[in-house]
Amino acid sequence: MRSLALIVAFLPFLGFGQIFLDQSDFANAGDTIRMSSATDAAIDFSSTGANWSWDYSSLIAESQDLRGFFDLSNASALVNIIYGTFAGPDHQASYFSANDDLPLDQLGGILPVNITNVFQFSKSSSSAITSVGIAMAVEGTEIPFKSDTIETRYELPLMYQNTYNSRGYTKMDLNPIQDIVWIQYRTRDSEVDGWGSVTTPYGTFEALRVKHTITELDSITMNIFGGPITIPLPIPDSYIYEWWADGQMEPVLRIETSNFGGTETVSGIEFRDDFDPALVGIIDKSIEVKVYPNPVIDELKVVGMEPGATYAIIDAVGSNVNKGVLNASESIDVSALSNGTYSIVILSGGKLTQYSFIK
Repeated sequence: MRSLALIVAFLPFLGFGQIFLDQSDFANAGDTIRMSSATDAAIDFSSTGANWSWDYSSLIAESQDLRGFFDLSNASALVNIIYGTFAGPDHQASYFSANDDLPLDQLGGILPVNITNVFQFSKSSSSAITSVGIAMAVEGTEIPFKSDTIETRYELPLMYQNTYNSRGYTKMDLNPIQDIVWIQYRTRDSEVDGWGSVTTPYGTFEALRVKHTITELDSITMNIFGGPITIPLPIPDSYIYEWWADGQMEPVLRIETSNFGGTETVSGIEFRDDFDPALVGIIDKSIEVKVYPNPVIDELKVVGMEPGATYAIIDAVGSNVNKGVLNASESIDVSALSNGTYSIVILSGGKLTQYSFIK
């Protein structure tokens, strides 16, 4: 009886334990992941430890984003030269995705050119997930910039109490479009500082908690008044807190903070989520694409994108149920889809847009 009592006493702990993450738990080319954003200035991002229980179930989604991880077949010939099979082994990218790490907001009126469609190129291997370079449209012209020093975002396998640090250095020479050189220099110190159970509106997961400390020293060099002048960009230190679970491809929860005057201020919260039509809109409204009829029965018309545009149809739980390449005007056969709400994501001319429709 005593042995049975001991087993019963420990039952709450038997179904849960430390996990570790390997390459298969992270996103790769062709994956799409739906993330919802929330705001909560008072959210607790510091509590962590072994066998911890984090409860963020009260978060309320305010917007959604369908994150795409694209194969290099969706990129231009120039980009494929820089990051494809012609590149050195360290710079051969596994996929690319939208990039929000460049401090475009800090530039304000300093930069006299228009920069759009910024993508991060990443390499996924059994030992690490690395950032090998970026590509951006400068005044409408796509330019790739490979990183001279490659930043490691994750060392693999990822386990509790792992620590690692990395540097990233990318020189972006915008000549001949504009006589500007932008240098991005980042240091990343990372620690897996907790494991346990995390609960969000999406569900409860066994998770590892990872903290990244990012220090960035950027500068812009331009010819002003007849000679080059280097302008440093004041970028505060930032911190990224992530909760990773098996097979989720992105963190089930990510909290970002910035250091202002010695105080950490929450700058962003996002979590994995189910599709909510009320929260989804057009990602890039500059793409004039028509998607009709809505509701649709058999054929979905998609008109207005550049030839060679790619698309993916995502169901209500975030699964990719159809994908392909489209010409300038084409119909997509959706007759085999079950009745329900879907979204179509289109990558055209380096821009990403999304529409919802009902079958």
